[in-house]
Amino acid sequence: ENLLSITKIRDGVMPLNKQEEMLEEVAGDAVLTTRRRFPDANVQLDLSEDILFLPMEPMLIKQVIINLLENVAFHTPPDTRARLTVSRQGKNAQFCVSDNGAGISPERLAHIFDGMFQRDREDHADAHHSMGIGLSVCNSIVKAHGGTMEARNVPGGGAEFTFRLPLEEE
Repeated sequence: ENLLSITKIRDGVMPLNKQEEMLEEVAGDAVLTTRRRFPDANVQLDLSEDILFLPMEPMLIKQVIINLLENVAFHTPPDTRARLTVSRQGKNAQFCVSDNGAGISPERLAHIFDGMFQRDREDHADAHHSMGIGLSVCNSIVKAHGGTMEARNVPGGGAEFTFRLPLEEE
């Protein structure tokens, strides 16, 4: 049902029900939910000193953040640290989920939002079954909000997923 709703939103059939939300609350709820699901996860939250409000559908943006944080728990060794940073970048709010894991192979990174990538056999999370569409759905949610999403490897180790959403309606 959620996937069908996202498809309708992405295709413009179902409009978003945006409301002004404080980013601190949405990000904090996402981190709290992740910590409840993964009590041993090492998740740090860094918030902007600015109080940021954003027109969004809060449950969808919260789900994007949760998905990114859960991917750290699923796809990296247990001692990996995750960090969610929320900040203002010009006319956008920027959400960045980074970790200190091994990073993502260049082949996978090139297609990370396609929904078609396969985990390597030696992947830490091989035991976790997934449809492989989580990041594709996240990207669709961000785009439906007028935002952008990208992934990269961090020099020195780890991966970083960043998405930006406009602070004001166009």
